[in-house]
Amino acid sequence: MRSSHEIKRARVVSFSGVDGAGKSTQIERLFERLKERGLRVQIIRFWDDIAQLKTIREGAGHKLFKGDKGIGSPETPINRRDKNVGGWPMTYFRYFLYLMDAISLRSVFKNALLSDTDFIIFDRYTYDELANLDLTRALTRAYTRMIMGAIPRPDISFVLDADPEAARARKPEYPIEFVHLNRRAYMQLNQRFGGFTIIEPLGIEAVHREVLNNTLRILTDDDAERGNDSSAISEQTPEMNASGSNPALL
Repeated sequence: MRSSHEIKRARVVSFSGVDGAGKSTQIERLFERLKERGLRVQIIRFWDDIAQLKTIREGAGHKLFKGDKGIGSPETPINRRDKNVGGWPMTYFRYFLYLMDAISLRSVFKNALLSDTDFIIFDRYTYDELANLDLTRALTRAYTRMIMGAIPRPDISFVLDADPEAARARKPEYPIEFVHLNRRAYMQLNQRFGGFTIIEPLGIEAVHREVLNNTLRILTDDDAERGNDSSAISEQTPEMNASGSNPALL
């Protein structure tokens, strides 16, 4: 256990973006870099740790809508049928599911902050579910506003932007039209609610530098507030000086 003078709130970041944007790669790289700095890091995966009624959701995609199972790759593309299935019945079902997930998220978030952890990384967040909805509809916008007001906000909400064609080429699972709509929805969410840190579609190393730069900034701010020597955390890396297997969220 930490002594009372060491207790501080864990910092939290989330990663969002279209399928194929490179979230898993950047999460693992950030995890390793933070561990190298002696920080206790926890990864919370939205589908594994937060999503509710997973059996029903998987069944809808595979049995009801006849979608393919597995993870798409350039060698073995698949056709998923879950979050890209439209219509009002599915929209109302998602309203229910996403509300359940938001309640679960609040609990998981709170418990994670109470754990003996310095840093928490969310692999996907509520934003990834809301980006599946048609934000041009007034009812959906009102629903989205309610959900966004109910969930805790991470210290940094990364959205890894990606060219839809390139993202689909890396992970061919959904029609290109849906990938375009999905990407646009993230930008609409940022316009309406703000607070996203959008990383442009750069190379893996360049994106890693941007992610690490933003992350270390909040850590060094913590040390400055406490009046501690932050050199162990704020020391720039050579890269900085140079400049999933989860089912879809229905």
